[in-house]
Amino acid sequence: MNIGIIGTGNMGTGMGKCWAKNGHNLMFSYSRSEEKLKAAAATVGSEVSVGTPSEAVAFADIVVLSVAWAALEDALKQAGSLDGKILFTIVNPLLPDMSGLAIGTTTSAAEEIAKLAPKARVVESMPIFAEILHSPSTKFGNEVASVFYCGDDVEAKGIVAGLLRELGTEPIDAGGLKNARFVEPSGMLLVQLAYMQQMGQIGIKLLRR
Repeated sequence: MNIGIIGTGNMGTGMGKCWAKNGHNLMFSYSRSEEKLKAAAATVGSEVSVGTPSEAVAFADIVVLSVAWAALEDALKQAGSLDGKILFTIVNPLLPDMSGLAIGTTTSAAEEIAKLAPKARVVESMPIFAEILHSPSTKFGNEVASVFYCGDDVEAKGIVAGLLRELGTEPIDAGGLKNARFVEPSGMLLVQLAYMQQMGQIGIKLLRR
């Protein structure tokens, strides 16, 4: 599968490393400089290519949006048309100091992205932390973390679920895109516990009976 990643931070490169190991073709885009873009891609693999956001969209079977909330509109503007594309977003509307969310409960980052790219097939998930993705194993002992994903396109959700499994997680279908209003705060809670309360590398597990 061709995966175009918009955003070259720790999350984008962490996910990219997992997918590259599984034989996917990757193109990274959207960085402050060409040098940083190439350096980020090089940490993932020698076969990883780089380009502009619009080139990454044209290249991709699935586009991964992995940018800060503040950069969202600029990144989508540079991406150009996303009509018909699967757009897998991990964007959480965190405030810069991580004290809370910029929006929530009555809308979500995912829903706002869907408004900006109305013909894209938007699926959202809040994967495990970048530190875990870059570690030797994404497991917690013998357990794998549960991650929620949501969207309104059944086929697109299935493809994203497969990519989440490749990250070493248990994907949980959380329903339609509107439920991103609840998925994003769950990600915020983990941020608070991991960083503000210094619990370190943590994840959640959905239990059933």
